[in-house]
Amino acid sequence: MNEILTPKGMTRRSLLAGAGALVVSFSLFSQSLGQEAGAAKPPPLPGDLPGSPMLDSWLRIDADGKVTVFTGKAELGQGMKTALRQVAAEELEVDAAAIDLITADTQLTPDEGFTAGSMTMSNSGTAIRNVAAQVREILIGQAAIKLNVPAEQLHAENGAVIGPDGKPIPYGQLVADQLLHVNAQPTSKLKDPGSFRVMGKSMQRVDIPGKVTGGQSYVQDMRMPNMAHARVIRQPSYNAVLTDVDTSAVEKAPGVIKVVRDGSFLAVIAEQEFQAIKAMRMLASAAKWSEKPSLYDENNISAGLKAMPLQDGVVADSKTAPVGVVKTFEGTFSRGYMAHGSIGPSCALGLMEDGNLTVWTHTQGVAPDRKAIAQMLGVADTTVRCIHVEGSGCYGHNGADDAAGDAALLARALPGRPVRVQWTREQEHSWEPFGPAMVTHMKAGLDANNKIASWDYELWSNNHGSRPGSAGALIAARALSTPFPPDEQKLSISPNGNGDRNADPLYSVPSKKVIWHFIKDDVVRGSALRALGAYANVFSIESTMDELAIMAGADPVAFRLDHMQDKRARDVITKAAEQFNWTNDPLPKGKGRGFSFARYKNHAAYLAMAMDIDVDLDTGKVKIGRVVAAIDSGEIVNPDGIRNQTEGGIIQSASWTLYERVRFNDTRITSVDWSTYPIMRFGAIPASIDISIMDRPGEAFLGTGEAAQGPTPACVANAIRSAIGVRLYEIPLTAEKIKAAMAASAAAA
Repeated sequence: MNEILTPKGMTRRSLLAGAGALVVSFSLFSQSLGQEAGAAKPPPLPGDLPGSPMLDSWLRIDADGKVTVFTGKAELGQGMKTALRQVAAEELEVDAAAIDLITADTQLTPDEGFTAGSMTMSNSGTAIRNVAAQVREILIGQAAIKLNVPAEQLHAENGAVIGPDGKPIPYGQLVADQLLHVNAQPTSKLKDPGSFRVMGKSMQRVDIPGKVTGGQSYVQDMRMPNMAHARVIRQPSYNAVLTDVDTSAVEKAPGVIKVVRDGSFLAVIAEQEFQAIKAMRMLASAAKWSEKPSLYDENNISAGLKAMPLQDGVVADSKTAPVGVVKTFEGTFSRGYMAHGSIGPSCALGLMEDGNLTVWTHTQGVAPDRKAIAQMLGVADTTVRCIHVEGSGCYGHNGADDAAGDAALLARALPGRPVRVQWTREQEHSWEPFGPAMVTHMKAGLDANNKIASWDYELWSNNHGSRPGSAGALIAARALSTPFPPDEQKLSISPNGNGDRNADPLYSVPSKKVIWHFIKDDVVRGSALRALGAYANVFSIESTMDELAIMAGADPVAFRLDHMQDKRARDVITKAAEQFNWTNDPLPKGKGRGFSFARYKNHAAYLAMAMDIDVDLDTGKVKIGRVVAAIDSGEIVNPDGIRNQTEGGIIQSASWTLYERVRFNDTRITSVDWSTYPIMRFGAIPASIDISIMDRPGEAFLGTGEAAQGPTPACVANAIRSAIGVRLYEIPLTAEKIKAAMAASAAAA
């Protein structure tokens, strides 16, 4: 928009009614001329604007100048509360600290579905940026009318429009009823990156102070007046049925308000938390359950998965007849089920008042969770409000949605009082939806020029996204006397991916076929864990790339570059290698170096990584030394946020790779605490992690949160291969497996 016409006789009333030239000009002709016969369709609205196209759905300015920004995305520890403020502040020309950001509330914010897939910045950030820019131009247009001067003589600065004489007109004096209640437009007058004041600069995260000073930061910390405390007595196994329970003693226990039973759903509500805990223990002792074996052998995940009914989906197919393959690598890789390992067990609060239910929850999707809860209770969606509150641990579909379902049922049982439901550690480890186990099989061949000529890849996995859709996604709803069945799981192959995420390599491969053997109904409860299938798929692909490089007698970095056409991918590979001072020179036995690369989902952030490790040849224990990563997340908003997300992703993924696996017998989950489900301790974290961020001004936001998850296990595995001369194929790469692999190699020699 270069000019705003201000014909004489225009009034604010006529402008707001849509008769003014401001509205016509701001539309960029998309709504007027674009509807003429034969005219080209306007471009789509950016980010998540199509779902909520009104500007005031995203941004509000009050008469006192207060700015409020709304997002349907949730803060999960990825720093979005800070980055989204920066985006809005940059385009609106206000102080980021002065913005009030409202996140994920079904009554207040746009419905943006789930916070997942590293898409908060690309979807919500893009929407908010365009909205802020469009609002800025509307306000400048209002000031032009007020001053009767061309808009080009005005500019926005520090929450005001500055006139030709240098005098500011605060935004609050320019807003009027319904001014921003207009549709967003597909294009915006975005600021040039060279003029940024806020974006691209590190800003202290607004969520950190409360977390490090013991403030109320998490849903687990919430306390409300007259609040009751509840505990659920969860079934001991997936298919357990409550056959009998004598509740009389518990009902007479001190502080107990109510025992709630509906089918196999059993819970107690008490005045104080420890009273609820003691009552829970009494009920657990009194409850009698019918159980039956339903789980397969945890030590043979591959056989267990392949024995399930399968449906094949083609992820990629450019397969031609093999030509000139002279060397072949073939291997089967696997990972067990993984827990989210949330440091704080799941918690939620519910309050039923006047027939309306409010639930405070750490769900990653307030709108889908509301729908599931409403269906479970048999009420209209409009009578349920879900408000996101951070939880202590997440990055995927942990127990948060289920705790919200518990809170809804118990708040209904005790209307008029807030009810807090807190899970135990054992319940979290037993009942949260795990990251699904995966098995992959690779067969790849080199031609006489040591180029990849053939690539056949198969993966076995169930759905990685069984989040709430209907009530059947909630375990409480499944336990009721009239149970809700789990949602039917369907094979779906899309650009965002699921179990097949990153299964199609970004490398140049002339002849390839990628097949997903989809498992519709697994016996272990699985759903979304950070990066979904990308973790295991990148592990398999990048391990194979190293094996092919070894077969070719090539440097692993050079081999990757030799098969990569994407310039930005080449840039991060080159940058990581340079920052690490990469060399392929031999190392003493027990010392290794590894390299890996992936572009998350093949269309999001690029990340390359190098690391060195030490393997104790007596015990097999791995100590990660220096880690270097280069990441391209597109336009940079908060460099420090990108660094800490990448560092955290590396540490978490390294913990998965070296230690973590859900254990179970034929009936129950047995890894129910930190001793049976170990995670990386502080003494085992890498000695140093250096992150290089590629500067991409003017490019689209690509997201950061999950970019490191896939490259990390491959980098660890490749470094172990370098250190001991043997490839490990089954995650976790434990000390015991490394020691056994070294012994087998020595015996074979």
